Amino acid sequence: MKTSGRARQAATLAAAAMLAVGSIAGCAKDDTGGTTEGGVALIKSGALTTCTHLPYAPFQSKDASGKVVGFDVALIDLVATKLGVTQEIVDTPFEGIKSGADLNSGKCDVAAAGMTITDQRKQVLDFSDPYFDATQALNTLPGKEVKTLEELKGKRIGVQGGTTGDDYIKAQVKEKSLDLEVVAYKDLAALQQALTTNQVAAAVGDLPVWNDYIKANPGKAVVTAGFDTGEQYGFAVKKGNAELLKAVNDAISAARTDGTYDKIYAQWIGEKPAA
Repeated sequence: MKTSGRARQAATLAAAAMLAVGSIAGCAKDDTGGTTEGGVALIKSGALTTCTHLPYAPFQSKDASGKVVGFDVALIDLVATKLGVTQEIVDTPFEGIKSGADLNSGKCDVAAAGMTITDQRKQVLDFSDPYFDATQALNTLPGKEVKTLEELKGKRIGVQGGTTGDDYIKAQVKEKSLDLEVVAYKDLAALQQALTTNQVAAAVGDLPVWNDYIKANPGKAVVTAGFDTGEQYGFAVKKGNAELLKAVNDAISAARTDGTYDKIYAQWIGEKPAA
């Protein structure tokens, strides 16, 4: 049956409209966000997406097979299990984590990056209950040990940029008018390499992280002193995400009660300090 030009035009417009609707529906289908049975909204159905910054052993790093493992990873796995989903990890620069940008943009549901709870970070993140007590360590090459920052007069000291170790050393230099050049590196691996290749005379960072590095690389560095800064690590969620924050806190609390936390601590950190 023949059709008129007007009829053909109407059919073409109808087809175009159907394609547009299909395109919109397709976009909606690609939005894989979902809500768990307990009412916790996630950016991806069936997954708890975690932002972290690698490497930061023993809290998070890749094993020989390329899988991300560590203390933080094991604890967030407990949260994922509680929610009835699996954990998926996104490696991203630390700046986007601590600023809240990654959580606000929907890149991840939770941040787990060996991150110290600070008043400044609380302004842009909601933190879980503390899950780890941290101490800063002063590290040098073997045979070049120093016990104080004053002994490094006129030398270069390395830190990981944007961390509380960075903040602490800069504050000490200013407060004590120390003759030190503070050099900030983009990540832990770059800082460790700077120390072992004599680019800096010493490096400062979280004690368990440096202990893990020294254990894996005997003879490369040595911890010579510690700075008890009273720091505590926390996991973080987007501001106002009370449901997910409660799930994180509940999982950590349950792990402390049933002994799971101590087992994970022993596996990744070592002997747990006496209470």
